[in-house]
Amino acid sequence: MNILVTGGTGYAGRFIVESLLAAGHGVTVMGRTAPGDGFFSRRVDFVRGDLDPETAAPALFAGTEGFVHAAFHHTPGKYRGGEGDDPDTFRRLNVDGSLALFAAAKRAGVRRAAFLSSRAVYGRQAPGAMLSEDTEPHPDTLYGEVKLEVERGIAAMAGEDFLPVSLRVTGIYGPAGPGRAHKWAGLFADFESGKPIASRVGTEVHGGDMAEAVRLVLETDAETIRAASRELVFNVSDILLDRRDLLADHARATGCDRPLPDRADAAGFNAMDCGRLKALGWRPRGRLDLDGLV
Repeated sequence: MNILVTGGTGYAGRFIVESLLAAGHGVTVMGRTAPGDGFFSRRVDFVRGDLDPETAAPALFAGTEGFVHAAFHHTPGKYRGGEGDDPDTFRRLNVDGSLALFAAAKRAGVRRAAFLSSRAVYGRQAPGAMLSEDTEPHPDTLYGEVKLEVERGIAAMAGEDFLPVSLRVTGIYGPAGPGRAHKWAGLFADFESGKPIASRVGTEVHGGDMAEAVRLVLETDAETIRAASRELVFNVSDILLDRRDLLADHARATGCDRPLPDRADAAGFNAMDCGRLKALGWRPRGRLDLDGLV
């Protein structure tokens, strides 16, 4: 399958591109700047494009059979709160621009598509409640709102010849691209310098497992996808990780003797039910690859 990926040079996007390449798919990365030599393990094609809804056109998808939308406009380093002081542009590019790309893909004859949504669509829920895809979303950030708007917009485009799937992804961890730092590099540096570290517990998924989820929903036959999720929505999450445990592993690996933060209260945390995705054959790695990062 020839697959166009937006945001392919981003933290999440790079995992997706590498997974698709490893599976033998042809990949075209859409973005404002072409990836540098050696950024990906194999050759990819490049097409220039952005999230401006006025520039989305079927021609972008020439020769393409699949589409993965991982691009997101935000203030550097921030997703929640990524609108900065310009929420109108944030919404225009991330909602209108995203929907324009999916509409262009459908007009171009693309049959399979995946959207990187977020657990942020759920917002605040009852303490301790498990989040399933049937949980009523209550986004409490603009980030969560725009993700949910795109989910609903592309679901309305679904039909016999177009299957757009939304993946509600939790926090992603794993090695970053060449010359880039992984998501916990700043946390580890603060810990080593003796800065106070706030307690936190949260769900995480390795970028490689997230990318495998993307590949699965593109490759699995449409009838099976629809049977697994009538709404074409899948949760993507794996481990529940306390920051204290993460830093304890880092301290053991590096010999750092700084005091650890208190353990967070996980009793009221909302874990994610990923049964629908696992029914398709998804098997995340658990904590196996944490050692390489700590």
